[in-house]
Amino acid sequence: MDILEAKNLVIEAGVKLVERGLIARTWGNVSCRIDDETFVITPSGKPYIGLTPDDIVEVKIEDLSYRGNVKPSSEKGVHAEVYKAHPEANFVIHTHQKYASVISDLSKGLCDIEGEAAEVIGNVVPIAAYGMPGTGKLRKGIIAALEKYNTKAIIMAHHGAVCFGSDFDDAFNVTAVLEDLCEKAILKLSKDFTGPVETLAEMCKAIPGKFGIDSEYVCTADTAYNSEIDREAGKITFTENGANETAAVLDLATGEAVEGKLPLEAELHRSVYQANEKYSNIIHNIDTETVAVSCLGKKMVPLLDDFAQIVGVKVKCTGYAAAPKALKKSNAVLIKNEGALCCGGNKGDAEAVDMIMSKNALTQLAATAIEKPRRISVLDSYIMRIVYTLKYSKQAEKKTEE
Repeated sequence: MDILEAKNLVIEAGVKLVERGLIARTWGNVSCRIDDETFVITPSGKPYIGLTPDDIVEVKIEDLSYRGNVKPSSEKGVHAEVYKAHPEANFVIHTHQKYASVISDLSKGLCDIEGEAAEVIGNVVPIAAYGMPGTGKLRKGIIAALEKYNTKAIIMAHHGAVCFGSDFDDAFNVTAVLEDLCEKAILKLSKDFTGPVETLAEMCKAIPGKFGIDSEYVCTADTAYNSEIDREAGKITFTENGANETAAVLDLATGEAVEGKLPLEAELHRSVYQANEKYSNIIHNIDTETVAVSCLGKKMVPLLDDFAQIVGVKVKCTGYAAAPKALKKSNAVLIKNEGALCCGGNKGDAEAVDMIMSKNALTQLAATAIEKPRRISVLDSYIMRIVYTLKYSKQAEKKTEE
């Protein structure tokens, strides 16, 4: 394949995957084979929207060498192993898609796949042995799964999925079918614990009741509020969750309303900003799975790699008063019975924390119903958190310099 054509296909794939919600921000990676010796892959640390051919990196399959100043994805080795094991594969997609990530915390993958799904993927989707992102251990787990199973999809323990096909359309179809299979598997496997449920939302609502929590536990407020602080102006602007219009403005110094009627949690947001100057945005996550976990009253720990990296090594469950302090060491805090506050240095960072909190919460609930949550080791969690934080800080400094 022509190299420019391959690069444009990778860019097109990234956009389509973002639109379908299978990839977000800089998570995951996409590659396209050029020939028997080389492939092109998305860069490390750059969002999919806005990529140009100059951002897509040509990599050698055999030794992973590359040219130029743009660094390829850290998972380039995983892509290379797929191309080595499957000469017919010409496109590889690695995602952190939600339902496949939930399955990644379980001990077994998907077996006895039938019908059209089997024609697309194969009869089985295994879970590759765990290894931290970008490591040789992760790559070895993929190699072992590729050698043992005849499939176009592999779930990576605590991580996400690798899907591949003869071309982009084939590989993309594998990712979509995999997500549908994983959603159905979660529902089927959880029913022995929850009883009959038709949706994942119903599953989430049923689980707290199994621990003696009233079935009407769900946060009764249909509206939660997000906020953004302008420290120079000394004001906090509130918007309803899911809306763009300003609902109210608070004076940081006095706590009084400058505009509109302040929400009940206004003082909570104010105290978080006063205690944590690194934050400029707060999203109040009231997704069903997050509220359900907050009702359990226990801390949340990393079941998925991106939680350890972006959210923290643990997230406490507290009341309003203790929330600001709880956010000193993580970017989110569970508020008892009310979901979670997800914080970031900008809106994009807060949205990332928000997204990952929901995914880790669903993983925790599903694993509770099916087996038992299997957390990533404390040591690995700390290592990933530190490495990610240092890497992110360097990227932020570079952008500032530019």
